[in-house]
Amino acid sequence: MKDHPTGAGASTFDLVDAGKLFQALGLRAGSTFLDLACGRGEYALEAADYVTAEGIIYALDLWDQGIETLKSEVRARGLEQIRPKVADISKRIPLEDHAANVCLIASALHDLLRDGDHDAVLQEIARVLKPTGRLAVVEFKKMAGPPGPPMVVRLSPEEVEKLLRPHHLVLMRTMDIGQHHYLSLFQLEDNAESECGHNSQVRCRESSVTPGYRYSAEQRRA
Repeated sequence: MKDHPTGAGASTFDLVDAGKLFQALGLRAGSTFLDLACGRGEYALEAADYVTAEGIIYALDLWDQGIETLKSEVRARGLEQIRPKVADISKRIPLEDHAANVCLIASALHDLLRDGDHDAVLQEIARVLKPTGRLAVVEFKKMAGPPGPPMVVRLSPEEVEKLLRPHHLVLMRTMDIGQHHYLSLFQLEDNAESECGHNSQVRCRESSVTPGYRYSAEQRRA
């Protein structure tokens, strides 16, 4: 990963339906939330009300200016549950194994792929998620901008699922969270199978993305 990460300083928080996103994440009082490539920490700050003072929010980014901005905001608001840290997540996520209930990577997976760091980061995510934990991937829809990155680096839901599958992260749901973005939720393979069950697996993996981004379980298995 570069010293100045690709996409540093860009935020998509104001472009997504935050209420819909956080409802899907299922955070609750006492949850441990991991915000990777957090930038200035808009998502981490929003999560504070959901996890309450009983929870913990780890906000990590290699961009030190963004982390310093978040630290200042955390101090100003008295949000002791947020723990911002400069970290190269392509080398190691500074958490113990099975520590996080929910991990969010918002509009950054395409940058990690472009830098060649995606596999290392996804391996670390699988390590730090609790057995029942969830990974939430927010990405720009694969359609012409602006806003957002060039079409050539955008990722469709199918492409995201293909990247995560080797790391035993199984798609549970894909949904719209705004005009420009979708959310894909993943769980670790063993837990996803036990929750869905053999007879309801297709139902558990239903997609609710705007037409043009919908795909079936049969297409995913192809």
